[in-house]
Amino acid sequence: MSHQDHGRRRAQHTHADDLYRALQWLVPRAVLKGIAFRNDCTWTPLSLAFAGLLWAWSDLRPLVQRFSATRKIIKHWFGKQHEPAESYQAFVKLLRKWTDPLLVALQQAFRLRMREALSCVWRVGRWLVFAVDGSRVDVPRTRKNEERYSPKSRLSREAQKKRRQARRRRAQQEARERKANVPRIWLTVLWHVGSGLLWAWRAGPSDSSERKHLEEMLAELPADALITADAGFVGYELWQKILDAGHHLLVRVGSNVRLLKKLGYAREHSGLVYLWPDAASEKLLPPLVLRLIVVHNGRHPMYLGTAKK
Repeated sequence: MSHQDHGRRRAQHTHADDLYRALQWLVPRAVLKGIAFRNDCTWTPLSLAFAGLLWAWSDLRPLVQRFSATRKIIKHWFGKQHEPAESYQAFVKLLRKWTDPLLVALQQAFRLRMREALSCVWRVGRWLVFAVDGSRVDVPRTRKNEERYSPKSRLSREAQKKRRQARRRRAQQEARERKANVPRIWLTVLWHVGSGLLWAWRAGPSDSSERKHLEEMLAELPADALITADAGFVGYELWQKILDAGHHLLVRVGSNVRLLKKLGYAREHSGLVYLWPDAASEKLLPPLVLRLIVVHNGRHPMYLGTAKK
């Protein structure tokens, strides 16, 4: 083997070792201590967690090739005595089974590292700021994706059967409905504004509610967080839940939000407004006391509603 080949091999090993040290720092063994596989399993919780990350991050398109490249790296890191099985199907089956507990452990590890290593940007001024938004992502039209993510998956089997029969009789309508029913994931994410890193997320069918997703993620936020959002995250009930959870909010409001003034519920001052829809007042629920902030983006004014817990 030439000196050039030796040098290239050492460089490759150095890069792999650097990556291993980075993952060891990011995911310490202690966070996986509550997860145990069978004694005859060739994978360990740590090697499976590392392999899952490398497999997801790989830029190779065929999934089997991703696994093959990932397994070579795992074999290099952990040695032949801990060489994982070569079966891609076994790897996917094991990963599917243990994704939930591994995901919880990895989230805890990542969030801890964010607090420790990025303490200089943990807060924006005096605020612990998180932004939330939702979007639709197209996914391949497979049976599993259609069952899970298409809006029609919420219909009963009998209703689905009737719809299939109707489609057979109306070929043109079938084409239109198929086009409109492309499976899409509705992805709602929370990210930490100071670092720009992802904090939490929820995924569901394309007709999911991003507001419900946010409500589910409130418990995962650190105490005293400031949630910033666009006009899709308005509403008395949602804002009340944010405040009840011990957080603050800063949300853009549009013409679909009716704000009131001078109700006398709080000490009046400039910019003080209230959100008190009819449904809340009829239930004798108190109005939400807000501060209305008006900013200008160069073309037109923008209105932001903010409230402290």
